[in-house]
Amino acid sequence: MTLRLYDTAARELRDFAPLVEGRVGVYVCGLTVQSEPHVGHVRSAVNFDVLRRWLTYRGYHVTFIRNVTDIDDKILTKAADQGIPWFNLGYTMHRELDRALASINVLPPTYEPAATGHIPEILELIGELVAAGHAYAAEDGSGDVYFDVRSWPSYGELTRQGVDDMEPAEDADPRGKRDPRDFALWKGFKAGAEPETAAWPSPYGRGRPGWHIECSAMAGKYLGAAFDIHGGGVDLRFPHHENEQAQSRAAGRPFASYWMHNAWITTAGEKMSKSLGNSLLVPEVLKRVRGIELRFYIVAAHYRSHVEFSFEALDEAAAGFRRIEGFLDRAADVGAVVPAAGLPEAFVAAMDDDLGTPAAVAVIYDSVRDGNRLLAEGDQAGAIRIAGEVTGMLDVLGLNPADPAWGSVTDAHDAKLEAALETLVESLLQERAEARAAKDWALADTIRGRLKEAGIEIEDAPTGSVWSI
Repeated sequence: MTLRLYDTAARELRDFAPLVEGRVGVYVCGLTVQSEPHVGHVRSAVNFDVLRRWLTYRGYHVTFIRNVTDIDDKILTKAADQGIPWFNLGYTMHRELDRALASINVLPPTYEPAATGHIPEILELIGELVAAGHAYAAEDGSGDVYFDVRSWPSYGELTRQGVDDMEPAEDADPRGKRDPRDFALWKGFKAGAEPETAAWPSPYGRGRPGWHIECSAMAGKYLGAAFDIHGGGVDLRFPHHENEQAQSRAAGRPFASYWMHNAWITTAGEKMSKSLGNSLLVPEVLKRVRGIELRFYIVAAHYRSHVEFSFEALDEAAAGFRRIEGFLDRAADVGAVVPAAGLPEAFVAAMDDDLGTPAAVAVIYDSVRDGNRLLAEGDQAGAIRIAGEVTGMLDVLGLNPADPAWGSVTDAHDAKLEAALETLVESLLQERAEARAAKDWALADTIRGRLKEAGIEIEDAPTGSVWSI
């Protein structure tokens, strides 16, 4: 089977072929750490975590870089509003992001560079662009440096736009620009309006980097002038990724071979964002469902499909995942379950088809159905084999309940509550079993009814009664 990925630059599925055999370099645009992460933020992290895990399963050694933008106009404004240093806000929100991603089992990147740690690399790239005639220092004394979009004939090729059809770049005062579409590579320090700590020395005067140049410089630092895959949210295609590609290639760097973009999670048809006031913070959502259930909800949708968020859909996904867990628990009761090394062909085919997770999840559901049937028929060996396949499939999706990563973020109080619940339910099941043995059907039905009212479902199987929430 051949892995095929949808390249948004080519606008078609392409067979994946790495630049270096056996090795893959991936760069994903991370968040600007200005506020707490919401469900829409973490979707991108989950989607590209699945890509990374699948590439690893397919035998590639993956270098996975996900950056953090820790200096930005919004960070400076929000920090000033809160009366705290900008770096304090950025660091605090970065920690919140780390906690949110750990709670849904997103693997740490190979490296997570921050923009403020790469000022020399940024200035070096700006210098190359100025020397090549693709960038210029503003003549208005602002200290700004801009990319000259008309100097690069291929500008707009990623999103297939003509320069004259584009909106002006609203990232700096337009008075210093040759063309309103020119975008800032370096922003001169504004004395009295910005903190002294938010500026670094440069050949153009004290200042700070523009947003787009940061990612180009960091990608080049850790993946080289040419690398395999660049990813991010679909909202980053323009202007961010368009500008990244233009400035990198104008400096003689081939940059990304494939572009991949995940779609939005929307609420009421609009992109989930802070500005709309409709965001759902990850810690708040995790008060309703477990981290593994939230991840399942995200993974079950194709990464390129827009998802209209609702708690009803989230609850339905969580219930579906609990059915998968229920089968694995029942199989584990009759024998040791070991993740299968080889996965079902239908699952592999689905994942090789542009990470077709909806079809892959359907394979998991089908396997669980077959496994439950084998348990009911008393075929324990067959059920355990299928449980191994299900565990293997969940593993490459980051959804294996036995993964220690889930335990590392489990609240000790919740663990105690779960243990107490299990003790109480098992006690009632024992009482019900004794009633059934004595043919006291009324008492047995009463116990089952009490459990059902509490949200506990009972399933009678040849090996005994099992329960689930």
